[in-house]
Amino acid sequence: MDLAATSRNWALPEWGERAIRDAAPPGWDVALVRSPTVSDGDGGKAASGEATALVSDAEAYFGFGFNRGLLAAAPRLRWVHSAAAGVGSLLFPELVASDVVLTNSAGVMAVPIAEHVVGGIIHLLRSFDIAVELQRRATWDKAPFVGAGSRMRELGDCRALVVGAGGIGSAVATRLAAFGVVCTGIRRRPELGAPPGFARVVGPDALDEELPAADLLILAAPSTPTTERLLTAERLSRLPQDAIVVNVARGALLDAGALAVAVERGKLRGAVLDVFDHEPLPAESPLWALPQILLTPHVSAVSPRRFWERALALFAENWRRYDAGERLRNVVDKQAGY
Repeated sequence: MDLAATSRNWALPEWGERAIRDAAPPGWDVALVRSPTVSDGDGGKAASGEATALVSDAEAYFGFGFNRGLLAAAPRLRWVHSAAAGVGSLLFPELVASDVVLTNSAGVMAVPIAEHVVGGIIHLLRSFDIAVELQRRATWDKAPFVGAGSRMRELGDCRALVVGAGGIGSAVATRLAAFGVVCTGIRRRPELGAPPGFARVVGPDALDEELPAADLLILAAPSTPTTERLLTAERLSRLPQDAIVVNVARGALLDAGALAVAVERGKLRGAVLDVFDHEPLPAESPLWALPQILLTPHVSAVSPRRFWERALALFAENWRRYDAGERLRNVVDKQAGY
């Protein structure tokens, strides 16, 4: 168990240690790594010496990431479970080619991320970005809200296109639908039907024809070779004039430079961005200077109390299944990348 994150909100709490030990099936030993580890993104690229030593006799590994060094040091390893949802950095050739089963924590963070998305959208629909600037200047001015140039709208007037209809996408759609938003989802296998919250789902090849009707475009798909730079400048130009773009997936899905230009020129109402190509976001990025873009530093999943309740419940259930020889939940397709 390599979960001693340097970020307090992601570090395994004391009660979590007890819960893991209590969940251990008969005959299992639990080794907890005390050395700090990095929980950002898919987890740190380097592992501590303590983790490398302890994994040498391990059959299962539970951490925020995994790397070549750990795999090479673990001849008995059969199962890796990631506390993160994204697994891009874990899919190095040696692990993909191995018989090690990889599972992730997709869905565990869906609720806080979905609430983050809805909050950011309301921030722009109700022109809170303008209100914040007026408050900073101690200026009472109703004109931006009631004048001819007002861009205020209700959620129920909007149509949403959610790219990625998995756990996060469905949680977003469910909450938006409760406000009267009609949500369309894009998923790799639309024949599986529409998850909760979606009025309909379509395949990835329908993206271009769906964009002109998307007042709200939410990116919630995994980062894979097929989704890299999915939202190009040309596709941004297909969106309606006052559309809002939200990215809680990975920075690689979006051409952030083209987005900044579109927002600055008034082609889009704004954006809500929690993930970026380069993190931390460089100080010279044009995104910082645009008040119509709400930036957060990859924190949409933060939920200190509820995260570990959900994460440990998932892991305990999978541990029971693994010990019983049953199919695990959240198995990652190592070829597809999610």
